[in-house]
Amino acid sequence: MIEQTIALLHWFRRLRIRWEVRDDIHEAFMTLAAAIICWRRLVR
Repeated sequence: MIEQTIALLHWFRRLRIRWEVRDDIHEAFMTLAAAIICWRRLVR
C-alpha cells in the first residue's frame, strides 16, 4: 500500500523534482496531493 501511494505521488510533476526552496511550500503540495489521492479513492 505504501509503495502504491508513493507511485501515485510521482504522478504529480511538482513533487517528482523539488523546485520549491521553502519546506512549507513543498509540504503544502504533498498534503494537497495526498488529499487528491484520497478523494479519488473515495469516489471509486
